[in-house]
Amino acid sequence: MPELPEVETTRRGLAPLLIGQRIRTAIIRNRRLRRPVPRQLARHVSGATIQSLSRRGKYLLVDCGAGTLILHLGMSGRLWLANGDAPVTDHDHFDLVLENGTVVRLRDPRRFGLVLWQAGEALRHPLLAGIGPEPLSAEFDGAWLHRATRKRSAAIKLVLMDSHVVAGVGNIYANEALFRAGIPPRTAARRLSRGRCGLLAEKIRETLELAIDAGGSSLRDYVGADGMAGNFQNQFLVYDRAGEPCRRCGTPIRETRQGQRSTFYCPRCQKL
Repeated sequence: MPELPEVETTRRGLAPLLIGQRIRTAIIRNRRLRRPVPRQLARHVSGATIQSLSRRGKYLLVDCGAGTLILHLGMSGRLWLANGDAPVTDHDHFDLVLENGTVVRLRDPRRFGLVLWQAGEALRHPLLAGIGPEPLSAEFDGAWLHRATRKRSAAIKLVLMDSHVVAGVGNIYANEALFRAGIPPRTAARRLSRGRCGLLAEKIRETLELAIDAGGSSLRDYVGADGMAGNFQNQFLVYDRAGEPCRRCGTPIRETRQGQRSTFYCPRCQKL
């Protein structure tokens, strides 16, 4: 958390207000995030005009012409428009200040987020170069998923969370998509037939689109760029519903652990 829908919601909220604007400076209050914030970042971005704001997996890419500001919200981060006079908290580590007075602020209590700079082509950065296809793109479909899983003996849920296979499908949405596809989360990925892969790819897209339309999921700290909480958590079918009745069949939802993350599923609805 935040996962792809939350990052995409943030992107859509910020893009109309940032694209075409000139950057005045960057303010770094704490360099000690998951990776150190570059010391010369303010020099790189000052005076640049924002060409675009895009997303790759869970990364936000601010195209500054000569290079790209790469942002990641980590486990607890939020990026929003702050009033320039708003008080700064201990967790407000970074501001991007525009010439028109707009301040884009990163708040990250757990400091797992990232603020990085890549000169030239952004996708050459090591963190971005190996990411798989976007799950909302035409490139990602059942045929791709079937090819990508043929040699994978790991559980399908863990494979979906591998960004080298598909970009940005995090824990929440892997749980939800697998339920919608009727696939047990512990199923070895290579056991899925071409038809099952097609259904799963469709349900991944469907789940993510529903979450984006709902503004993402707000379980702890997440709010969108406008400060509003998402509400997809009110539509969860299995995630965080252990012991509650399945919305389809009434069977109690079960919880287990996979890869040190919680997995939720219906033992009746999710069978091969």
